[in-house]
Amino acid sequence: MRVLAVEDDPRIAADLGAALGAAGLRVEFCTDGDTAWFLGDTEEYDLVVLDLGLPRLDGLTVLKRWRANGREMPVLVLTARGTWTERVEGIDAGADDYLPKPFRMEELVARVRALIRRSAGRGSAVLRAGSLALDTNRMSVMRQNRPVQTTALEYRLLVYLLLNRDRVVPPTELLDHLYGDNELREVNALEAVVARLRRKLGPGVIGTRRGFGYFLEAAGDAL
Repeated sequence: MRVLAVEDDPRIAADLGAALGAAGLRVEFCTDGDTAWFLGDTEEYDLVVLDLGLPRLDGLTVLKRWRANGREMPVLVLTARGTWTERVEGIDAGADDYLPKPFRMEELVARVRALIRRSAGRGSAVLRAGSLALDTNRMSVMRQNRPVQTTALEYRLLVYLLLNRDRVVPPTELLDHLYGDNELREVNALEAVVARLRRKLGPGVIGTRRGFGYFLEAAGDAL
């Protein structure tokens, strides 16, 4: 899952990167409002963590511009300004959740996970498709009630397919949401990850629609 973190405090940004990365998310950073507005308006993110106190353009203005332009990704707002009127202003501007500073990283990660699930129409922390079950809190995978060991990349791919299990996901979309900007993005590498997952999960889980992308074959008989 691809997350944009907009935070101008280097210490908080480093902590965000460590916590969200450990939770299996791919994180990109920017430190000012102008860049945040451009990235959020032109790139596809599964969620944005947005600080309101930004240089060049404040976070509330950035959020209002995104929503005015029809950008609907979930946004978790961070701010040192904790009054209820400011929280209401942020929600009214289009924020999906609000976390005042200081905060615990564990709470932020829990809120991020919940927002991503809800935006995909999945309420439970456990994502299911047929005999496949993935626990986003424990970051564990089960197939036919047996644990499946996955790498971080395999786990992210499986989460994305589960959250989008009602459609075929193109390879280019998977590459954007799995790999960082400085990582090599090649379809051959993605095919290798899918092949490894198929060997681990067994037949009848990850399907291919040639020329279109990947989908979960077990999606139609979810438990």
